[in-house]
Amino acid sequence: MKAILALEDGSIFTGRAFGAVGERTGEVVFNTSMSGYQEILTDPSYAGQIVVMTCPHIGNYGTSDKDNESVRPFVEGFVAREFSEISSNWQSSETLESYLKRHGIIGVSEVDTRALVLKIRNRGAMRGIISTESPDADRLIEQARSARIMLGADLASSVSCLQPYSVAPTEKFDGRKAFKVIAYDYGIKRNILNNLIRVGCDLTVVPASTPAEEVLSLNPDGVFLSNGPGDPEPLLYAVGNIRKLLGRKPIFGICLGHQLMGLAFGGKTYKLKFGHRGGNQPVKNLKSNKVEITAQNHGFAVDPDSLKQSQVEITHINLNDQTLEGMRHRSLPAFSVQYHPEASPGPHDSHYLFEEFIKLMMKS
Repeated sequence: MKAILALEDGSIFTGRAFGAVGERTGEVVFNTSMSGYQEILTDPSYAGQIVVMTCPHIGNYGTSDKDNESVRPFVEGFVAREFSEISSNWQSSETLESYLKRHGIIGVSEVDTRALVLKIRNRGAMRGIISTESPDADRLIEQARSARIMLGADLASSVSCLQPYSVAPTEKFDGRKAFKVIAYDYGIKRNILNNLIRVGCDLTVVPASTPAEEVLSLNPDGVFLSNGPGDPEPLLYAVGNIRKLLGRKPIFGICLGHQLMGLAFGGKTYKLKFGHRGGNQPVKNLKSNKVEITAQNHGFAVDPDSLKQSQVEITHINLNDQTLEGMRHRSLPAFSVQYHPEASPGPHDSHYLFEEFIKLMMKS
């Protein structure tokens, strides 16, 4: 079956459909990871986006329940150069074709992804539409142009849990009790929870809009701010809650949580041209002078010039474009990074940050 990807700039890419059928709009972005397509599909940070994979071979190892990062895929569409209907992996329980069809995700293969990614790099992330139903390119282009996505939209509320839930460790750590941590779910990934448990956190995961007063009433040892999709600036409720928590409890934020922390510090955020998505982003730790290869997935960043240097220390920078990748408050127990230290998929260079959170709670 034929499929069409239409972009707001008037570009048309045709290919072969796989997965579900229908039409879906979203922001068209690319990911440079060589593996981990299932983790990418199920990362809630991709809500509202059509993801283009630069790795040419997709689907060849199938899917497995253990690789899900959340309850379902959140992408609007999936684009690949070559799609394999056959999977070969001893852990595979389902082909990617069947998995996408079951979850209603439209895919398109046999697309010149190199040309598509170069267009996104030059023009920037664009609104687009995938269709398996309509050959009317002009209509699809106009529909892509009229789509209202990303800027100004609160996507975190749409992917957050509806009710609090607990995730407890099964053992003691270094002879101590586990630290009680409240994790705000703006689109949290399963392996973030796993890494917090690994270092000894007894977790209560709460919805994105949970009031700070309710969090403080639980008397946690620390608060975690998760990753999530979209523009941080519309999340005024989250920024307000973080401001009420600053100085009251140790706070660690990643990705969207990092951006929200920046806003709570009084800074500003801005939209990147095409974002950082993949498992190979070089980040320099300015405190240790070491370079970490990191996993990233974001389209917005904190403006370092908007932060008060007397209050906020920049701790990490991206070596590709010098964007802010990490910061900490100089007097309050709060720090954050833009990238994903849980790295699922990706390198494990930044796992130490979960240990840093533990040390921060020990001092408080």
